[in-house]
Amino acid sequence: MDRTAPAEHPIADVLAARWSPRAFSDAPVTRDELHSLLEAARWAPSSGNSQPWRFVYALRDEDPEAHARILGVLDEYNQVWAKDASLLMISVAQLRNEKRELRHAEHDVGLAVGTMLVQATTLGLHVHQMGGYDADAAREALAIPEHHAPVAAIAVGRLGSPSLLPEKLAAREVAERVRVPQAQFAYPGRFGAPD
Repeated sequence: MDRTAPAEHPIADVLAARWSPRAFSDAPVTRDELHSLLEAARWAPSSGNSQPWRFVYALRDEDPEAHARILGVLDEYNQVWAKDASLLMISVAQLRNEKRELRHAEHDVGLAVGTMLVQATTLGLHVHQMGGYDADAAREALAIPEHHAPVAAIAVGRLGSPSLLPEKLAAREVAERVRVPQAQFAYPGRFGAPD
C-alpha cells in the first residue's frame, strides 16, 4: 500500500513516506530501535538548549503492565487500535527548570517528536500521535511530577493490515491523504495576507 504524500513541491523522501497509521502488526519494536528513536529526540533543537522533552514509554513485550497503564489513559476510541502498537509513549514537557519558566517547552517537545518521527520512518517504523487521552489520569498513572505537563500520547510499531481495524477505521487507513494548501497557513508579511 503506497501512502507516499502527494506533495505539491519537492520534499525529502523520508518526509513523504511518513504517515500515521492505526493498524499495527504484532512485530515488536526492539530495544535498540527504541534507543535510536530516543537518540534522535535527544539531538532535537530547543530554546536556550533547555531540552525540556521527557518520555514515559513501555515496550509491550518487555513490560506488558506498563504498556497497559499507558493504554489505560487513552480515550476508548484510541485504545481500540493503539493496543496493538508495540511501543506506547506519553511525551511530557518540563515547564520550568531551576532558573526559569520554559515558555517554549511544548514547542520543543514537538521538535523532539518530529525528529523521532523521521528516525522511525528510516527504521521502517510508524508513529501515530494522539491528543485523545486523559492528561490527569496520565499524571497520576505515570507519576508525572509538578512543573511537567503531558503533551501527547504516541503509538509506535510496524505496519499492520487495515483488516485488523473496525470497518470505519479501516476505511480511514486507506483514504486519500489530504492537506490544506500552503496559502491557508503561510502568509507573506502579515497574517492572512495572500501570496
